Amino acid sequence: MRRAAVVAVLACAVAGCTVGPDYRRPALPVPSEFRSLGPENPVDVGSIGDLKWWALFQDEALQSLLRRALEANYDVRIAAARIMQARAQVTIARSLQFPEVRGSASAPYTHIAGPRDSLQFRDVFAPMGSLDLAYEADLWGRYRRGTEAARAELLASEYGRRFVMTTLVSDVATLYFQLRSLDLQLQISRRTLTSRIDSLGLVTQREQGGVAAMIDVRQTEILVATAGQAVPDAERQIEQTENGISILLGANPQPIARGRSLGEQLALPALPPGAPFDLLERRADVRQAEQELAAATARIGVAKSDFFPRLFLLGSVGAGGVNINGSWFGPQGVFSFLPSMTVPIFNSGRIAAGVDSAEAQAEAARLQYEQTFQNALRDVSDALVEYRKRREARTRAEDLVAAAQDTARLAHIRYQGGVTSYLEVLDSEGRLFEAELRLVDVQRDEMLGIVRLYKGLGGGWQE
Repeated sequence: MRRAAVVAVLACAVAGCTVGPDYRRPALPVPSEFRSLGPENPVDVGSIGDLKWWALFQDEALQSLLRRALEANYDVRIAAARIMQARAQVTIARSLQFPEVRGSASAPYTHIAGPRDSLQFRDVFAPMGSLDLAYEADLWGRYRRGTEAARAELLASEYGRRFVMTTLVSDVATLYFQLRSLDLQLQISRRTLTSRIDSLGLVTQREQGGVAAMIDVRQTEILVATAGQAVPDAERQIEQTENGISILLGANPQPIARGRSLGEQLALPALPPGAPFDLLERRADVRQAEQELAAATARIGVAKSDFFPRLFLLGSVGAGGVNINGSWFGPQGVFSFLPSMTVPIFNSGRIAAGVDSAEAQAEAARLQYEQTFQNALRDVSDALVEYRKRREARTRAEDLVAAAQDTARLAHIRYQGGVTSYLEVLDSEGRLFEAELRLVDVQRDEMLGIVRLYKGLGGGWQE
């Protein structure tokens, strides 16, 4: 039995075995469909996650902002630098599988001054040049596993960059839609303020003519102040949102160019999310977590290889000569070959602890991978129900605005005809103002729901 084990070890050493587990994608509990998936969202017609961002966001101004952000955003540039770092690490890891050859040269000179005996040389000059070779035979796949881990980390960094781009596209689009909604709210507030100032002038004239009471004037002044307060608040939020977009562009705070109005941005009757298992291939953060798991799995093999002997091959080839008291001897050739082997015998459990650590890291990476996928499912399900319900809320908000507009119109007619008090006019105008602002919020939230669904499905990294 012991002889068979020795033979197996020797055969593995000659053939170049690779210790440690090979990576296989873990089985995940993938549902057949997303929760809150309505009949208007078929799963067999592709997915909006496959759309390039410029195909989904067709506002020219928004497209220009996205291009600038993808070129100059600091997070994207940092992610690109990490890819370069990971690519260099692959080269470093792979280089360990090959012999290392170095050239060296020396020219020692010795001069002895003063008295000397007959057996002592006064001048000795011995130039020498050599090529030195150092190589560790990768018997157990230590360096092959290290290269495998480095390549997986390179892929993880690439998917990390994609996820940064997906997040950046989502953040820029979100702030842009918020900016356009604030523009519309400012427009409504200014229009309402102008209308209420006109109403205040009319009511003031009626009070001076004895037709209206002073309470009507004061209540109208309250409406004017309410609308006037909304204007600077909207202006403040607009400038702060522009600053946020500027930072995402990698620029100092500055004004942001506008394009289409909020209502002209997107008109998609159905947003197909695709099948849940597509997220394994499309979501950049899921792919990144998987590659990190693959790298951690390969590190187990690196740790296990420390249990086995290590074979080192050292060699040198050189030539030189010796000059003694003005007389040359040579040239001379030098050749050396020094194989050596180390075998772990006692290390206080260090190697076993290293394997345990690598296996624990791989287990943590596996759990992280599964958690990332579950979070991806939640993101899509949340975005689907949000988009559906926001669309329903937008329909109700439009009906509310239409009813509030007609109510305000009738209240003015009734007041001018002396049928009702000005309190009814004030109440109807206040309700109209609130309904119009609420409609803008609902329209914005519907757009943001589309952005979240697009990000949840893994769209936005396409270049």
